[in-house]
Amino acid sequence: MADPRVSTQPTRLQAGIISRIRLENFMCHSNLEIELGDSVNFITGQNGSGKSAILTALCVAFGSRARGTQRANTLKDFIKTGCSHALVQVDVKNQGEDAFKPDMYGDVIIVERRISESSSSITLKNSQGKRVGTKKDDLREVVVHFNIDVENPCVVMSQDKSREFLHSGNAKDKFKDKMKDLSERFANKKSHVSDLLNRTNEVKTKMHELRESVSMAAKERLELEGEQDRKTRQLQKMVRDVQLLEQQIHDMHEQYNRNTQAEQNEMEGRLLALQVEVDDANVSCQRLKEEEETMTQRIAMIEKELEEIARKVGYAEKSHHEISSRVRELQMHQTNKVTAFGGFLVTNLLRAIERHQRRFRIPPIGPIGAHVKLEHGDMWSIAVENAVGRLLNAFIVTNHKDSILLRDCAREANYNHLKIIIYDFSRPRMDIPWHMLPQTKHPTTLSVIHSDNPTVLNVLIDLGNAERQVLVKDYDVGKTVAFDQRISNLKEVYTSDGYKMFSRGSAQTILPPIRNLRAGRLCASFDIQIKDLERDAAEAKEYLEQGRGVKRSKEDELKNLQDSLRSIKKRRMNVDRHLRSKDFELQDLKNSLSSEAGSASESTVDELHQEISKLQDEIREKETFLEKLQTKVDEAGNRAKDLKVSLEKFRESANTDLEAFNEAEEELLMLENDLREAEAKKKYYEGMMETKVLPDIEKAVAEHQELENLCKESHKKASIICPQSEIEGLGCKESNPEQLSAELTQLKERFQRESQRFSESIEDLKMLREKKQLKISRKQQTYKALREKLEVTMPQDASSSTVKDTRGLSGGERSFSTLCFALTLHEMTEAPFRAMDEFDVFMDAVSRKISLDAIVDFALAQGSQWIFITPHDISMVRNDERIKKQQMAAPRG
Repeated sequence: MADPRVSTQPTRLQAGIISRIRLENFMCHSNLEIELGDSVNFITGQNGSGKSAILTALCVAFGSRARGTQRANTLKDFIKTGCSHALVQVDVKNQGEDAFKPDMYGDVIIVERRISESSSSITLKNSQGKRVGTKKDDLREVVVHFNIDVENPCVVMSQDKSREFLHSGNAKDKFKDKMKDLSERFANKKSHVSDLLNRTNEVKTKMHELRESVSMAAKERLELEGEQDRKTRQLQKMVRDVQLLEQQIHDMHEQYNRNTQAEQNEMEGRLLALQVEVDDANVSCQRLKEEEETMTQRIAMIEKELEEIARKVGYAEKSHHEISSRVRELQMHQTNKVTAFGGFLVTNLLRAIERHQRRFRIPPIGPIGAHVKLEHGDMWSIAVENAVGRLLNAFIVTNHKDSILLRDCAREANYNHLKIIIYDFSRPRMDIPWHMLPQTKHPTTLSVIHSDNPTVLNVLIDLGNAERQVLVKDYDVGKTVAFDQRISNLKEVYTSDGYKMFSRGSAQTILPPIRNLRAGRLCASFDIQIKDLERDAAEAKEYLEQGRGVKRSKEDELKNLQDSLRSIKKRRMNVDRHLRSKDFELQDLKNSLSSEAGSASESTVDELHQEISKLQDEIREKETFLEKLQTKVDEAGNRAKDLKVSLEKFRESANTDLEAFNEAEEELLMLENDLREAEAKKKYYEGMMETKVLPDIEKAVAEHQELENLCKESHKKASIICPQSEIEGLGCKESNPEQLSAELTQLKERFQRESQRFSESIEDLKMLREKKQLKISRKQQTYKALREKLEVTMPQDASSSTVKDTRGLSGGERSFSTLCFALTLHEMTEAPFRAMDEFDVFMDAVSRKISLDAIVDFALAQGSQWIFITPHDISMVRNDERIKKQQMAAPRG
């Protein structure tokens, strides 16, 4: 006979369940691979065997932050000691009617997350192992499709959550602890971000100093190399001068032996002619040098002017392009206002929604901006755009299923990153009490906008805080309202020209107008803006044409000047070569014409020998200096190389700090959003309690008391006519006199009929009834005694009072209550699998046996995948083909 507790329905393929988990260098595991069954899985092992690492890896694979696992502060802490990286790979089944993109992924989706010392990466692969996605958005699509929320304790309950769940006293205390914990985490994270910001600034400063040092070292090396080149050229020139002098001595000896008086006279004539030629060449060379310098300065000035003109022309082109684009955009908005909130993409999306309209439970509302108008003209258009502009492109749906359908429509329309808001369409428009609004004469965002749709207004209030955003005309008034007047219920102040001001605690913040803000999207008419922009475009185009003309003229002038400069340089170089040639020839003639041939020649030769000796000494000094200079060049090169290596190492270490800062900043923003949502919910429910629930309860209590008093008075009057004991003996219920009289008549008739049927007297029947009741009572006592032997009674059930505070429970009782509560909330979470770690902590053997039977029966009946982790013995769990038991290897000593 089949067990009636187990469902006999055939199991269907469910997409989203886990088939395999593989870990590499993760926590205590070097290499672990574990296969999971489709239904119930038990994983047991000794403490330290790495059981809990399986659930931690599951959370990390599906995008959980390191702190969310309560096992580490950063992802790199999960890397096994002594290793450089870690790998988590989870295989998700993708079969059945709920499969996610089966044509792309196939029957299995492989989620892989790699962790290194400085970064982490996410990779999604198909059943063939081919990479499909590498972005967080790709993983988020899979998580949203399968409703896998690993941070929800009803989906994944870790050791800490199992021990601490239900620890607070009541629902109100728990809510205050959702609030206190968020506030403490936000404050700690804010302090952490501040510390990281200071460290980041120090890192940036040190990195800048290192870059400056590297640059200075490279500059010093280049200067030393340039000095080395100059000294080398000087040394080479001195060597050539020595060679030339030696050649002159040799020539002088030969010339002395063959010169005659006639030849000397001829040489004197040549000397005068050469002197004239040298003088003329000097004048020409000097004049050409001056022309070259003047031309060079003129070219530099023209190039600077041309660079400035090119910059202005480029700016004018960019301005003209932006203005023309804005005009086309406004003309498109004028034809179809809805394009102001998403362009052609939103029109494509609206067509896709219309094609799938019957599939929606309620048609989506959106974009929000198309349902909103300004009440008092266009004066506050920039302020309102700055306040709630991020919501104007969003769409509103009534439930999660419609949001998935709308996301599919957006994908069909190629509308990426569409903001979707889930909100209850049946809620009436919020009526905010006067005392909950900012106490000021200035308008709010909510007061200057109008919409015929109450859901749109509710969203702008709930998500945009439109009722707490005050609008002012100028900067000075904004500062007074935001910081000086201490206005209650005030969140932010926006000026008509785009400034945003707010205070958080003692910190006062003023944000300037946002660049490229799409203001005017809520304007009633775009004609004035289009005319102004067309006028600006015409002016920009005229200025652009003028600038291009001036640029062409300057370019032509520059080309002509450069051609002239090249010609002047060429002429100067020719004259310079001619001058040097004549100068050498003149010097040779002068040396040849000495008044005293013999003595003069000897004197000149001595002078030349002295000059050669002097040059040789200078050459030796230059060579020594060059050796020292080469040493300095080598030292500068090594110093620059060392500084580059230090800079690279410091950059690598700084990247880790910067990534930690970015991650902490992202977590801070998420915590701020969570805290803001929690505060909004608290405020909403407290308002509901004060305005609706408490008055209804007080009214109901008053009516109940009044009815009780009336009942007592009527009961007292009725008891005079007929005692209550007689009515209860007849089995009559409390009724009015007419009903009692009719019932009495029926009883009399029934009595007459029964008297005719039975011969026994009423006394005999009463005695027989008493005997039967006594027998039944004995049987019930026997049954109760047997039942008590089979049942387990918690300590609070055995007492006369009921425990209403979970802090009064023992450890085992709290574990049992946590398990029951988690199973009760099963239907609220639509995840394809559930995982619980050490759910039976603190339980005794009997409670654990009852708990294991209960969760096995529940899991088999529900049909989804369950993963239970416990260090205790599970041999008492019955064997079934749908139950898979696995034992972890014992930890190594």
